[in-house]
Amino acid sequence: MGLSSAPPVPVGFRLTAVADTVLRYVVTAVCAASAGIHAALIGPHLAEGLPIGLAFAAATAVLALAALAVRQPRHDPWAPGVAAAALCLIAIAYVLSRSSGIPLLIGHAEELDPLGIATTSAEIVGAVASAALLLPRKDRA
Repeated sequence: MGLSSAPPVPVGFRLTAVADTVLRYVVTAVCAASAGIHAALIGPHLAEGLPIGLAFAAATAVLALAALAVRQPRHDPWAPGVAAAALCLIAIAYVLSRSSGIPLLIGHAEELDPLGIATTSAEIVGAVASAALLLPRKDRA
């Protein structure tokens, strides 16, 4: 059996594979960017207090791990779920920090800032993309 006699790959399978790849790149890029932004803000937040500084350090670590893991389909049993959960929790934490504060971390509501709004918007997009990776595909074995 030569290359010319190999059966064609169904179009639906190719489109699903491309969609999965695009979703993985979106989640990876959002997690990596958010991790970088949170890493840059660890120092200033440590100056405000140890708990908030450690929260930013933890967010950085989880987002970096998610960015690395979600790229590999072999991590599909856990990576997209971890990425979606982390991105959602961090976006919710930003909204709470700007509306009512977060007990033990931020005692009062802070003002909105353009970087925070852009990062949170991207995190929501990344969470949706990550959740889409969790959906079952009929062409997956």
